[in-house]
This record gives sequence, structure tokens and C-alpha cells, in this order.
Amino acid sequence: MQKTHSGNKRPFLFSVFCSPKFFSLFPFLSQFSKTLNFFGFPFCFINRSSSMANSNLPRRIIKETQRLLSEPAPGISASPSEDNMRYFNVMILGPTQSPYEGGVFKLELFLPEEYPMAAPKVRFLTKIYHPNIDKLGRICLDILKDKWSPALQIRTVLLSIQALLSAPNPDDPLSENIAKHWKTNEAEAVETGMDPFICKWCMMTGANDCPLEITFYAM
Repeated sequence: MQKTHSGNKRPFLFSVFCSPKFFSLFPFLSQFSKTLNFFGFPFCFINRSSSMANSNLPRRIIKETQRLLSEPAPGISASPSEDNMRYFNVMILGPTQSPYEGGVFKLELFLPEEYPMAAPKVRFLTKIYHPNIDKLGRICLDILKDKWSPALQIRTVLLSIQALLSAPNPDDPLSENIAKHWKTNEAEAVETGMDPFICKWCMMTGANDCPLEITFYAM
């Protein structure tokens, strides 16, 4: 929540722009708000507080979701599906100075009924050349397995995946062939990781499933 100089109330225009009625009148702006928020601008997503309040979601999931929407981590967008508030559409920007810089990667995240006693289920939907991610998008990350703790959050998981893009670990691979490539010729492996799946351009669209339409190409 943004603060004014006089207290904790939102500025009038901010309240208007963040109201569901405003977006119902101008639906194309909902995509604009998602895109601005994805790139770090302090503009709101469509307000889904009422949807969450009317659901049977545990309070913890509601609080985590509200924070993800109001305070997105840099380079990460995560928003729940309107059909299932336990299912999140995720977009992660390739970190700077990493093999994936310039790429935009789509993931799906699902919170099982046992959450937070059980880890979220996460996988890449965008193809990626990475020793710790297989062809099905499954991720080799300890906090998604035996190192999971109820003290961790969705935000922690997404930041850890973002960090994995910055520092691939071929010593604990999910893809043996890619890990071998990384170890025998890291420069070539890094170049391979960069070339095929780099984002050529990102455009605002009316798509319902994610904030951006991504076009990938092989260089």
C-alpha cells in the first residue's frame, strides 16, 4: 500500500485507478497495469481482494498473494488464476549478466492443499537450456524438495528460481547432458543457453493467461 505524506491513506487517483470498477470500464488498462508492475513500476494489478475474501483460501495464502501483487519482486510477476486462486501464472526476466539475460520465462506455480507444510509445485513452461531444469520444465531446487520449510514462502521460491538462472549448478543436475556440456565447455554452454530462447520482443496484449505475449526465436 502506498502512503501519502499525511498518513496511510492512498491518494485519490491511486484509489480510483486500483478499483475493480475502473478496470471494468477500461479493460485494456488491466494489461497495461500488469506490464508496468512486472517491470517494477508502482501500479496495481486488478484488485482481487474480494475474490480471495470470498474463497476458502487459508489466510496465509491470501496474505502472500496480496504481497506478491502489491510488492512484486524485481523481474518477477506472479498472479493467481481467476479460476483457481492456488494456481499462479509466473513470469521471470532473465537476470542481468546471466546466460538468460534478455529472456522472459513463463512458469506455473501451484499450491497443494497441504501448503505450507508441503512445497509449491513449480515448473517452467518456456523452454530453457539449463542443467537444473529438464525438458518438461521440472526444476532441481532443494527448497522444492527435502529442504522445504513451512517458514518459506512463494516469494522465496520465485527468488530462488531467479537466482538459479544467475548461477546454474551442473554438479547437481536434472539434465545430465546439459550438465556435461556445462562442465566440458562452459562458454559454449552459456552461449547455447542464451541463443535459442532469448526474447525478441515483448508486447502488451489482451491475453488472459499472462501479462505479456512473448515471441522467442532461434538466433
